[in-house]
Amino acid sequence: MNASQRHEFFRRLQAANPQPETELEYTSPFELLIAVVLSAQATDVSVNKATRKLYAVANTPAAILALGEEQLSGFIKTIGLYRTKAKNIIATCRILLERHGGEVPAERAALEALPGVGRKTANVILNTVFGEPTMAVDTHIFRLANRTGLAPGKDVMEVEHKLLKNIPEEFLQDAHHWLILHGRYVCKARLPECWRCVVVDLCNFKPKTLISPEGTS
Repeated sequence: MNASQRHEFFRRLQAANPQPETELEYTSPFELLIAVVLSAQATDVSVNKATRKLYAVANTPAAILALGEEQLSGFIKTIGLYRTKAKNIIATCRILLERHGGEVPAERAALEALPGVGRKTANVILNTVFGEPTMAVDTHIFRLANRTGLAPGKDVMEVEHKLLKNIPEEFLQDAHHWLILHGRYVCKARLPECWRCVVVDLCNFKPKTLISPEGTS
């Protein structure tokens, strides 16, 4: 995919969804941080179901720390790896209170120093909360970047660096959300729905057919 094709790729995604947003529900940077930590190997739908109940009771570092690990586990037990996540969240809340005045830090190093927060989570917070043009490469973005030819790479870091290099600057701020949503709902893992893809003619992937479930091509 050349530079002009990449520009057109994102122009179309922008036209289809001018103001893309995360599907995780949150009302503060802290709520988003916890939701992203919980979303590892879990769906946004399952995280939202859990956090609606949790945040109604505790939605600050102090309040969640006061709950303790066992009570927190009760709120998130429907989410995979919930015991490990509960332990990490309690530790993160303690660090936020002790080192950052209860606020979510805006620096990558400080974010990645929080238990359960890796590069991808830090990128989400830096992009969504602090407006930095970062690229959080999840399974959807990794698949889409390779399948379309937008930024092929053998690992997450390679794809991240290529995306940051290849995406036109004017689209970089929202590109993370466009790619996730496109990978989640259109460019699906097993059966990409090319028949309704707005960038199908720019993509390297060549499906056997563009026939829709209704039988129209």
